[in-house]
Amino acid sequence: MNIENIKTLGELVASGYQSRSIKDELRENLIRKIKNKETTFVGIHGYENTVIPELERAILSKHNINLLGLRGQAKTRLARLMLNLLDEYIPVVVGSEINDDPLNPISRFAIEIIREKGNETLIYWMHRSERFAEKLATPDVTVADIIGDIDPIKAANLKLSYADDRVIHYGMIPRANRCIFVINELPDLQARIQVALFNILQEGDIQIRGFKLRLPLDMQFLFTANPEDYTNRGSIVTPLKDRIGSQILTHYPEDIETAKIITQQEAKLDKRQTETIFVPELAKDLLEQIVFEARESEFVDAKSGVSARLSITAFENLLSTAERRLLISGDEKTTLRLSDFDGIIPAITGKVELVYEGEQEGAAFVAKSLIGNAVKSLFPIYFPEIKKLEKQTAESPYDEVISWFFNTDSDFEILDDLNEEAYKSLLDKIAPLEALLSEHQPNTKKQESYFVKEFVLWALVEFKKLSKYRFAEGTQFKDPYGNFIDGL
Repeated sequence: MNIENIKTLGELVASGYQSRSIKDELRENLIRKIKNKETTFVGIHGYENTVIPELERAILSKHNINLLGLRGQAKTRLARLMLNLLDEYIPVVVGSEINDDPLNPISRFAIEIIREKGNETLIYWMHRSERFAEKLATPDVTVADIIGDIDPIKAANLKLSYADDRVIHYGMIPRANRCIFVINELPDLQARIQVALFNILQEGDIQIRGFKLRLPLDMQFLFTANPEDYTNRGSIVTPLKDRIGSQILTHYPEDIETAKIITQQEAKLDKRQTETIFVPELAKDLLEQIVFEARESEFVDAKSGVSARLSITAFENLLSTAERRLLISGDEKTTLRLSDFDGIIPAITGKVELVYEGEQEGAAFVAKSLIGNAVKSLFPIYFPEIKKLEKQTAESPYDEVISWFFNTDSDFEILDDLNEEAYKSLLDKIAPLEALLSEHQPNTKKQESYFVKEFVLWALVEFKKLSKYRFAEGTQFKDPYGNFIDGL
């Protein structure tokens, strides 16, 4: 069917076009995609065996849906991706405020214009990208905003009585007829506003002031909510919950590999950053491990959640830290360093909600401890375990590295703005580090080896084998007893 040639109701009827409800559209297009083995929700990772099958079942059941989960779990993204399951174009009566179907008009305007013009009634084709409406639920939202009210200006201009339904100004929901309508953070909506949604969800009709309108709206509702909202700020009233067909629980990525895919996909990087900065795989793992540590931390409010946006913004900060160093040093290219991770602290402090103990320690301290804990968690995957208690006679793979710091008179300092050559030659001075890598990580690429060397130093600090001191220009490493001996 060539829709470019169909511009009137008569031409639409002659074409044999069949109208169907939005829920039928979603259902039938989903069935086709599943049969063709197509990916239904492109760009969503980690939900393949959990959330997406439940969402598909809800669509097949023609349900209105509530996505329940903590912040940063792709709830809004899922809602927007449902657009891809709609028909590409649908016919609409020209001039209709509520996207009237020419074959099944429901507004007084559309019914009268079709009665007057018949087959000459003009139509236009609405693209699916226009069929998405979204409202963030806030306490100041009114019934007039989402359903409608009497418009006194319209009444005056048209010289109509307030008893005439043509003086009604439609709210967001009627204007989203034949669309996907999303209400984000549903519990934040006042209870009396939630009550106003009862009839719309169950019978599809609306009531405005004294008017008894029978508008069988054709809509797919999708709500999002945070479990914390049920106790902190508001709740979903029980009769409304009863009218929502499916409630689907979302979750955070369950492993580092999935989290890495999401971060790489969502991070907004400048082309110059990706071309001039090499990021070791261990650095990507460490970044995601920091987020996993935050979700388990005693200082972070678990009920509030730790958004996936933390790793995305932290990754952007990480590359910007390396880029700034590159600009200062004058090098053409660089490899990400572990000391660059100090640059992600602002991204962490802005994304985590601290409990009382965390507030007492301070946001910066919590952020640094999360980085340290991530290093500590990943280290045993790559190198032999460092035991807390060892016999004095027992040999450790790290003895030579620790001895190097004990026997070195000068302080070992990695300055933030060191150029590549100076940074590499500084780490090369620690000969036992090279031997440690050769023995336990012999397949490490040369380009990644310096990050791994610094990773070993940070891990030895976390296991109390070395001490680390952060100062304005960089980081200093020394033997843990260095300060004591200096004092003597």
